[in-house]
Amino acid sequence: MPFREINSKMVEATLAPGQKLFSQRGAMLAYRGEVSFTPNIQGGQGGVASMIGRRVAGESTPLMTVEGSGTVMFGHGGHHIQVIELAGDTLYVEADRLLAFDGTLQQGTMFMGSQGGVMGMVRGQVTGQGLFTTTLKGHGAVAVMAHGGVIELPVTPGRDVHVDPQAYVAHHGEVRNKLSTAAGWRDMVGRGSGEAFQLELSGSGAVYVQASEEKL
Repeated sequence: MPFREINSKMVEATLAPGQKLFSQRGAMLAYRGEVSFTPNIQGGQGGVASMIGRRVAGESTPLMTVEGSGTVMFGHGGHHIQVIELAGDTLYVEADRLLAFDGTLQQGTMFMGSQGGVMGMVRGQVTGQGLFTTTLKGHGAVAVMAHGGVIELPVTPGRDVHVDPQAYVAHHGEVRNKLSTAAGWRDMVGRGSGEAFQLELSGSGAVYVQASEEKL
């Protein structure tokens, strides 16, 4: 189900009978047609296990199921919106950044430590990003939120990408991530906050970076 970008902060989805999508509660701005909105207590396609994983991490984001026939416009908090098309691969994104996504996508939860080991756990405590992250897998579209717009950076073998953890939005593909330190890095780029950390991504895929260090 494609999302049509109305502007940088609003998207529109077209629903047909038998289709559904999930969105963050409170994200509906307007709609046309016969469309229903119901609270979703099972965490989307991931079911109860996915919901429990996020609740244990304290990161559960309430969702609603959207069904019917018509068009629905979404936006939230004036945040910029990036539409990501998945073609059978997996998107890794924090739950609170999800605006809306295709109901055919399989939702799950992944412990970040499984990618970054101990450093994955450190990432959650030091950068303010969660220890768990949401995964969406399959064929469909995802609308994610960010501050100041988003750029997609390719990650290719032998060409790692280093990202300020606060600017990280999401990634997809066969990408590994770890937190690395770089003494003086923050001071060098004019952000002397004492957090000399970089998120290092390697492998094959893409990472989405926002034009801000502000959390949602």
